[in-house]
Amino acid sequence: MAVVVCAHDANWPRRFEAERQRLAGVMGKAACRIEHVGSTSVPGLAAKPIIDVLVGVDSLDRLDARTPAIRSVGYQVKGEYGLPGRRYYRRAAADGTRLAHIHAYDVTSPEFHRHLAFRDYLRAHPEEANAYGEHKLTLAAGSSLDGQDYQAAKSAMVAGIEARALVWASRADQIA
Repeated sequence: MAVVVCAHDANWPRRFEAERQRLAGVMGKAACRIEHVGSTSVPGLAAKPIIDVLVGVDSLDRLDARTPAIRSVGYQVKGEYGLPGRRYYRRAAADGTRLAHIHAYDVTSPEFHRHLAFRDYLRAHPEEANAYGEHKLTLAAGSSLDGQDYQAAKSAMVAGIEARALVWASRADQIA
């Protein structure tokens, strides 16, 4: 299936808030922080219309104990899904359209902070966010890339932004 990238949608923060409330209700105290991350969290940035949520937990075991409750509100539980130390969940509409991706990490992990640094850097550097958005729109419009090919095609740009974001965050403790 070809990747769809669209202009920023003012409804994305509201969609995140609905996901945040749904997750808070089923994760309870296992979730220390629930953050809107990914391209839909950056004002003005073009994105796939899937809400990315970052959950910080104090114990992955405590979160794993909430698996039945998480499933009960429509999330697929995918485990680490290829990334050690992560718990990955996704939610889709009845027609299969992906609505949300949830990435949960120990709140002290470097991966948790990497996601926040990337988001906060793009929010603070709109010129880079615009260039990234244009790159994604070009990739999606230029061919019928599937998800894996799309990820591979933007990986070099993401790696560069991420490297700058981590330096930026470490210099001024910029992460929210």
